[in-house]
Amino acid sequence: MDSEEYSESDSSYEDISDESDSDEDTLDAARNWCRIDQENLAPPPPRFPFSGNPGLNTRMDGSSPIEFFCIFFDDDIVGYIASETNRYAEDFIEKNDLTPSSRVQKWKDVDSSEIRVFLGIIILQGIVQKPLQKWYWSQRPLLSTPYLKQLMSEKRFSIIMKFLHFTNNETIDLETHPQPGLRKVYEVYDAINRKFKSSYVPERDVSVDESLLLYKGRLGYKQYLPKKRARSAMLIFQWLYLE
Repeated sequence: MDSEEYSESDSSYEDISDESDSDEDTLDAARNWCRIDQENLAPPPPRFPFSGNPGLNTRMDGSSPIEFFCIFFDDDIVGYIASETNRYAEDFIEKNDLTPSSRVQKWKDVDSSEIRVFLGIIILQGIVQKPLQKWYWSQRPLLSTPYLKQLMSEKRFSIIMKFLHFTNNETIDLETHPQPGLRKVYEVYDAINRKFKSSYVPERDVSVDESLLLYKGRLGYKQYLPKKRARSAMLIFQWLYLE
């Protein structure tokens, strides 16, 4: 994204932030106590008949975390990520004048299995957190993560991270793209969204609620919410249901 896109995005989300603050003021006013006539209570809203069949629409042999993960990151999505990563690496090597000693010269195409290992390491790094990424491959006993070294070398991990890609840059058209702000990840984002819709049917009683996702990095659709505890955050909407 360029600076103009960031400024436009930040401006639009500042407007949303102002609307959110206005909604809070309205909610505070609505919470003021008032007398209720118990003899003339308003009728409850109608309950519409529920004909859905809630639960998983996907057949599973077990219930391990990896099986649930593979429902959404299936062979098609993982294969697509591998294909776009290889495409971007090949394009980068062709368009840049690289020295013979460049590590990029040693690039080898990734396959679906290697992408799955790569994603697994990313998830593991969110659980076993260290200040520096290179420390995951440290030789020091106090910092070492022995099992991770068996999965992938540091050099291979870092070069896959460099070329990791989720879309074909040559096909992006900002004027017609359905979500320009998400253009770099849109295909994967859209595929996973469709997986969510097709894999699970929620219960009858559902609601939509706002939630804030704390984020302090550089992001076009991050909002500044001075009245919130998480002042720099992404505003997301959650679909909730009662059991």
